Parts: sequence; C-alpha cells; structure tokens
Amino acid sequence: MKKKISKYIDEPVGALKRVTDFLPPPHKLFPAEQKVKITLTLDKKTVSFFKTSAHQLGAKYQRLMREVLKKYSQQFSH
Repeated sequence: MKKKISKYIDEPVGALKRVTDFLPPPHKLFPAEQKVKITLTLDKKTVSFFKTSAHQLGAKYQRLMREVLKKYSQQFSH
C-alpha cells in the first residue's frame, strides 16, 4: 500500500487566534537577589587573581567573587 503524500500549502488552515505574549520581560526571568553591602579586607594576591580571571572572562571581578562565594555557601548549606 502506497503512503499518501500530503502537499504543503502556504495558507492558514482554519480560524486563527492571536496568542498574547506569555513570557515575562527579560529582567524578570532572572530576578536579582537581594544584596548586602559590606566592607571586606582581602590580600592583594587574591584580588589580583579575581581581577585577572574576570578580565579573561570579560566579566567584573566583584561579580565573579560574589558568584564564587555564593557557590561555596550553597555547597555547604544544609
């Protein structure tokens, strides 16, 4: 038995209905977490490491430090 081949037609089929945008705007997809400003003294080599690493990644070094601390705290949270 031969398989029927349907023909593609470039026309609307049936009644169309506009679907409203169901996605939130980009800034709401990843909401910013609440931050706390602190004063922290670090050794020069540590800051230099993060600045160099961030520069290579095209990122900001303070954000890189925040992400490392966040991952560390998540790893050891119960």
